[in-house]
Amino acid sequence: MLGDGLHDVPPGKLAAVVTHLRRDAPPDAPPPPPPEGLSLARAHRLPLADYRAVFRTVGRDWLWTSRLAMDDATLAAIVHDPRVAVHPVLHETRPVGLVELDFRRPGTCELAFLGLVPSQTGRGAGRWLMAEALHRAFASAPELTVHTCTLDSPAALPFYIRAGFRPVRRAVEIFDDPRAAGLLDRQAAPQIPLL
Repeated sequence: MLGDGLHDVPPGKLAAVVTHLRRDAPPDAPPPPPPEGLSLARAHRLPLADYRAVFRTVGRDWLWTSRLAMDDATLAAIVHDPRVAVHPVLHETRPVGLVELDFRRPGTCELAFLGLVPSQTGRGAGRWLMAEALHRAFASAPELTVHTCTLDSPAALPFYIRAGFRPVRRAVEIFDDPRAAGLLDRQAAPQIPLL
């Protein structure tokens, strides 16, 4: 456990406070219709290059890189597992978002990823997407978990709480800066200095 006070983070590393949240009750109403032009697809065995492309586009500004660092076999073992539901969000036919529901732990669904490209935010699409995720998750599991961190959008944690999740624990994660490691371009997430 970290003691009180400041703790140096070495150059090339990042530190984030991770908040874990849980929701134990399904939504009261079905999801609303999608915003015009948007749809949610279920991708069975989405090609890994396509998965990485949408993951990178959605998560670039928030330094999402966990899946980008995986080799093909490791990534395929997760996203091609029948207990993991990968749902690309489409605008017409173009991927503009991602919902990933992980049912590998019995009795629980982890909302592993939920996000939209910047051009789709601020228009109500996130509320629709969350309603769809809740509906699909609770159709198969009595508990839903999610986590977010201080590198994510400042709107993420309040959004999850408004969606009925409650914080249950926090952790500190220290990891290699993905821009220094070459997983993302050096201009990604300009709000977070690259040291």
